[in-house]
Amino acid sequence: MFSHSPFICRVEWGMRGAREAAERGDIIIIVDVLSFSSTVISALSNGAIIYPYPPYIDGKTYAEKVGAEYILGRAEADKIGKPTLSPISFTQEHSNKKYVLSSLNGAFCTWIASKVPALLIGSLLNASSVSSIANQLRVKSNSNITVVPCGEQWNDVKNYDNSLRPSIEDYLGAGSILSYLDGDKSPEAEVCIGAFQHAKEKINELIWECGSGRELRQKGFEDDVKHCSRLNVYETVPILYNDHFVSAPLLNI
Repeated sequence: MFSHSPFICRVEWGMRGAREAAERGDIIIIVDVLSFSSTVISALSNGAIIYPYPPYIDGKTYAEKVGAEYILGRAEADKIGKPTLSPISFTQEHSNKKYVLSSLNGAFCTWIASKVPALLIGSLLNASSVSSIANQLRVKSNSNITVVPCGEQWNDVKNYDNSLRPSIEDYLGAGSILSYLDGDKSPEAEVCIGAFQHAKEKINELIWECGSGRELRQKGFEDDVKHCSRLNVYETVPILYNDHFVSAPLLNI
């Protein structure tokens, strides 16, 4: 049977990986570099309150229920000056305002894995800080840690296809976080760290040219790619508290 049981720090892909980690009771770090994780980190850094929500359920009705604004698609919201899944769309103007944020990958993985000792949001932007919080939580709870690179979804999935498309930006983001974590690493985690360490000096250009980066650039969101490719620029660590994210230090971790 497939198992990471001997190891403290693991890495698992996508929704299945999030569910498996949640069933084990691990501390989970969700990594969706382009862009859910980076957007949540950037939004909280500007004081916004983010409610994650799966994309296939009525997010607008849920937003009304919690007194929040439902975030529209990038292009639609950008035209009317609203915050979007684009991380750079959040500013201090959005401080103390509530937003419901859906996405096919990061928000969905968060929803699947919400019932865990702690669910954190990580990316390149806060790799060192999220690892520091996870290390503290592990000592307090005696739980293992699973880092979940969310990946992307293939379009036009055919019969018998797997919809998950592994993405290098999430793998490198996961590797950056794992490199700061304490404890024995699984072989999968060691290889993930190795990929990050190999790519570290040119990570900006690799993400700029990767499939997900090129897709965003072709849609006119070059600045999102640049923003999300930066390493350790925020100390903000979002942690899921009830139904929304708060900054981990506010919980006195």
